[in-house]
Amino acid sequence: MNAWDAAESADFRGPLDVTRAATAVLDAQDTVVGWSPAAEALLGYRPGEIVGRPLDTFLPLRPVSALPPSEEAVPAPDPPFESSEIRVARHRAGHELLVATAVCLLPGAEGAGTPVGTPQRILVAAELEGLRLWESRLSMLHGLATQSPVGLGIYDTDLRLTWCNAAYEREIGRPFAAFRGMRADELYPGGTFVTQGYPKTLDAVMRQVIETGEPVLDLHFRAEQPSDPGPDHLWSCSYYRLQNADGHVLGVCEDAFDITDRYQAQNRLALLVEAGRGVGTTLDAIVTAEEIAGVAVPAFADLVTVDFGKAVLEGEVPVTGGSASMGLVRVAWRSGGAQDTKPSNPGTGTDVCAEGAEEAEESAARSGPEAPGERGEPSRPGASAEPLEPAPREPLPVDYPPGSPQDRSLASGGLVLDENTLVVPLRGGGSTLGLVTFVRGPHAAAFDSGEVALAHELVARTSVSVDNARRFTRERTAALALQRQLLPQHVPQQSAVDLAYRYLPADDQTGVGGDWFDVIPLSGTRVGLVVGDVVGHGLQAAATMGRLRTTVRAFAQMDMSPDELLTRLDDLVGQAAEEQSDVSGKAAGSYADVTTGATCLYAVYDPVSRRCVMARAGHLPPAIVYPDGRLTFPDLPAGPPLGLGGLPFESMEIELPVGSLVALFTDGLVEARDRDIDVGLDTLGRVLSDRQKSLEELCDRAVAELLPDGTTADDTALLLVRTRELDARQVVDWELPAERVAVSHARELATGQLRDWGLEDLTFATQLVVSELVTNAIRYAEGPLHLRLIRDRTLLCEVADTGHTSPHLRHSAEDDEGGRGLFIVAQLVQRWGTRYTRSGKTIWTEQSFPSAD
Repeated sequence: MNAWDAAESADFRGPLDVTRAATAVLDAQDTVVGWSPAAEALLGYRPGEIVGRPLDTFLPLRPVSALPPSEEAVPAPDPPFESSEIRVARHRAGHELLVATAVCLLPGAEGAGTPVGTPQRILVAAELEGLRLWESRLSMLHGLATQSPVGLGIYDTDLRLTWCNAAYEREIGRPFAAFRGMRADELYPGGTFVTQGYPKTLDAVMRQVIETGEPVLDLHFRAEQPSDPGPDHLWSCSYYRLQNADGHVLGVCEDAFDITDRYQAQNRLALLVEAGRGVGTTLDAIVTAEEIAGVAVPAFADLVTVDFGKAVLEGEVPVTGGSASMGLVRVAWRSGGAQDTKPSNPGTGTDVCAEGAEEAEESAARSGPEAPGERGEPSRPGASAEPLEPAPREPLPVDYPPGSPQDRSLASGGLVLDENTLVVPLRGGGSTLGLVTFVRGPHAAAFDSGEVALAHELVARTSVSVDNARRFTRERTAALALQRQLLPQHVPQQSAVDLAYRYLPADDQTGVGGDWFDVIPLSGTRVGLVVGDVVGHGLQAAATMGRLRTTVRAFAQMDMSPDELLTRLDDLVGQAAEEQSDVSGKAAGSYADVTTGATCLYAVYDPVSRRCVMARAGHLPPAIVYPDGRLTFPDLPAGPPLGLGGLPFESMEIELPVGSLVALFTDGLVEARDRDIDVGLDTLGRVLSDRQKSLEELCDRAVAELLPDGTTADDTALLLVRTRELDARQVVDWELPAERVAVSHARELATGQLRDWGLEDLTFATQLVVSELVTNAIRYAEGPLHLRLIRDRTLLCEVADTGHTSPHLRHSAEDDEGGRGLFIVAQLVQRWGTRYTRSGKTIWTEQSFPSAD
């Protein structure tokens, strides 16, 4: 039987009621003279079988065996029954059963001379189990009326209260007689339904139930509790129609259970879930502060401010102390419902809490009677403040006066609750990073212990995100500093080429990666072009890239040929890999060297000869677009990646007409998971073939077409150069015999050329340089000799011979007759050096032009 069936069949008459119980009429000798149908149903005897027989036929006179204490008591019978007891009855079929009995004397039964067979007593009996079931039902009804926490009320068809239980009476806070006959909307004025889709008033809901007969279950209703005015409560209400056995409608029953605590707990959990989803979405501390303020207003507080120690924004830990010593700055501020409010004089910190409370009160007043926090009703899960003007990204200094809740929180390192203001410190790494202040308006409920714990949890989660953002800021600052050291931040203009470049690291968090490029000025107006790719991404790859770039620049300054440079670089990479391996030959932990397998392309372009010498170590060949529009990817000897060894590196020399475009790039530009590398190369070639575009435009277009979403799975570097030429007006070259007379002739040639170029101011120094270099060539090498002057951004003087010995500076003693010439030359020129060729060596010098003054 279900609950509805049980309700339909409920009978409030007891089992020993004479209208229901098994009834036997006895005479003075306890002979059965009357037998009811209920008695026949209980004991199996038909009237003809039992009438005239003694009572002990079905009710033996023997004691009942021991019963459980719960079965011993029998409720006192209603008058006129005088006594009741538990007896053992014998069924007609022979089995026994426990019954409860009661006896009633008939009027005049005790009179003298009563004839035999005259009814004297009525005996009623009921099976004990049925009696106990009835008693439990009666007890349940009594408990609902007196002990149940569920408020029960019965309203008649006019929707006036006719009965209520004790819980309902406690909610109203007055005796039942004082509010009997009132309507529900009179008892709970101003209440509203949280559950949607129902009539707007309690009377309307009850009227609907009476008219339709359809019960309404779990309807959430919010209102002030009459016995506790102030904070709103929330009830789960159910309504069902009452009718008698004939179907006549008697009214409607209301049961209501206060679920305020449960609802608030659900809201707190929902707020934590929202905070977990919406706070800490980025590694930006200010954004995180704005997110916690957005989550907390208006669902938890009417006003939230977030202050950081200024050092946090720089990636450091603030100095512990007051707001002044910490250098607190306001980074987020939010008020529910406010559209045009701004922090009031945040620089002073005076009366910040009072100002916040006033703003919160004004905001609540502006937002109307349903504004969260105005009357302290349970906050709504997922509620959000109205759109606000974004907080200024420039943090504003704030200083709290001594004794303020914020100052006390900073001093104690713990949260402070002061009336409707709750201050919780942001802690991370064992230090206080800042403060979060929650403020409620004066008409809102104060923060209870559960809400204080919730605020602590919200701020704790925020602290983790803020500390992560702080650490990221510190690491990123270090990474950017490293990047500034590793990559060329400004490539100076070159006489040999025009250039443009792009660098896109795959790790956009740190901004650095393993790819690199470089443009290296070399002697004789030549230029070295480098592009390389280190395995991996991030700081470790960037550090390795920095080592390789520095090494390449050092080797390039020694005027090594591309194949020799790569050979030396390969040797160093192999040595570094061995040094970073442990005894077992395995890489040392997480700091394993990643130089092995790096690739590199190195090219040297000479604008005088218009020839370019290239070599590569496992890297992609460059793309070359000639002035006539012809596109090639020269078939350079590949060479193994660095550190693998086993094969030599070979150079290739290519003549490049003036205006040729050379593109050096890494595989991240042309290779993708969803695109074959050949497709990427074709796209790059098509872009570069547009001769009308500038180099900057070509860079942008190449990145846009090959990396359309602006991101790359691999680091990407692109270097574009367009070749130039130094013509005969800027370069002169003479061949000289290896004879002493050549020295004076060389001076005359140089002096005459300087006169033609208008550089007479450099004549004296140049004569000394030419004399010393030619003299050394004649003395220590063999002829023929070559003297070359180049007028570029500086004056270059070069003397070439067939020797392979390098001159060295030395300090001569006072009595030495020679050895001072090269030292004097080094003092007169800006730079000097030696480069080697297949036919010998060239000693070169550079002199700055005289200033305009």
